[in-house]
Amino acid sequence: MPLPSIPGYNRLTKTHKYSAAGIAAAGAAAIAIAVVPGGDAGAKTTAQDLPNKPVALTSQKADSQAHHEALVKQSALAAKQAKEEAAAKKKAAEEAAAKKAAEEAAAKKAAEVKAAKERAVQQAANRSTARIETVAAAKDTQKTYPNNLDGWIRESLDIMKQKGIPGSYNGIYRNIIRESGGNPRAINLWDINARNGVPSKGLLQVIAPTFKQYHVEGTSWDLYDPVANITAACNYAAARYGSMDNVNGPY
Repeated sequence: MPLPSIPGYNRLTKTHKYSAAGIAAAGAAAIAIAVVPGGDAGAKTTAQDLPNKPVALTSQKADSQAHHEALVKQSALAAKQAKEEAAAKKKAAEEAAAKKAAEEAAAKKAAEVKAAKERAVQQAANRSTARIETVAAAKDTQKTYPNNLDGWIRESLDIMKQKGIPGSYNGIYRNIIRESGGNPRAINLWDINARNGVPSKGLLQVIAPTFKQYHVEGTSWDLYDPVANITAACNYAAARYGSMDNVNGPY
């Protein structure tokens, strides 16, 4: 191929000439490659357009794969977090339920202890009230007697009844009048008993050995005590004569 006619070409150095020729040849080669054989001269494709399509497809595929992997990782992380949150909620619920159950059990136990104490206090109060009422009832029902011959005889008769000793008011009264005239401090200092050193004393003139032997439990040990004297004398008369009612003279 003849070298192009370039103004001032002849004045260039050899090096410059070779460079210009190379550039011209390269440009011609590029134009020749760009023309599609047998095609329309207007349908041209530049060298820069050819590699763009496969590069763009590869990049999109890589981006899609990375996006998919990211979604998988995010889904796995979300599932793990949801599982951990569910486990934490379950544990918290179990701990709350256990705490509530423990509190309810403690409250129930405290209520039972309190109720037991209240029952014990109430029972003690009931027993105390019952004792007071019993004592009050006993006082109310306790019989009182006048401090005279009538009262002494009646009190002795009640004691004799409890002990199973026979005797009547009239029988006791009759013998008291004959023996002492109703004087509880009466004493015989002249009969055989007095001469023997054991004078008869009291309402029914009982000597000390007889009083001691036939003394009735629950009465005084004082031989001059009216009730004790009558009760012991009636006990002696019941043993020897069957009843004070059967005594009509010295006995």
